Amino acid sequence: MSTPKLPLSLKFYGISPWELEVFYSLLHNLFNVQEYPNAEQEEDFTTMMGVTFPLEFNEIFFKQFGVSRWDKIKGIIKEMKRRRGGGKSLRVHIKFIGKPSIVFTIDLDDRHSFDTAVDKIDFVVELLPYHLDPKKMPKEITEVSYQFDDIIGRWNISADVENQTYHFVENEWKTI
Repeated sequence: MSTPKLPLSLKFYGISPWELEVFYSLLHNLFNVQEYPNAEQEEDFTTMMGVTFPLEFNEIFFKQFGVSRWDKIKGIIKEMKRRRGGGKSLRVHIKFIGKPSIVFTIDLDDRHSFDTAVDKIDFVVELLPYHLDPKKMPKEITEVSYQFDDIIGRWNISADVENQTYHFVENEWKTI
């Protein structure tokens, strides 16, 4: 008897049938892919792709999901940006369910910066023990967000809880 597949959420708009088929073919063997076309349009973006993985973002994810499959996911995301050009053409949300949940948002105008952000998602795994250290992290944080800063070329981390925004600065969480 096989174990049931975990549900993976795929929300999108402005995606070509070809792009959707590539995503689906990479994901459906491991997950029960639940598609939500015509997601709510965000600002001025012509295309949005949101993937919610039912797994934590850590080294185990890469062992289970496979580095080759992950590289293909990154490749299709970069190809989507290339096909749409610069400007506010594409926003991508990649969420990993965990304690806390982790969300990467990529919506850079410049294609080179966009591609760099996609490529550098992997490196965040090495920083998680510092960012999510239970001794430093406020207990009320249930979700952290990573936004790529194209000026300094790295991911910045923040968390919104009620009316407070936390940023991880100088190896500690601070409210803004």
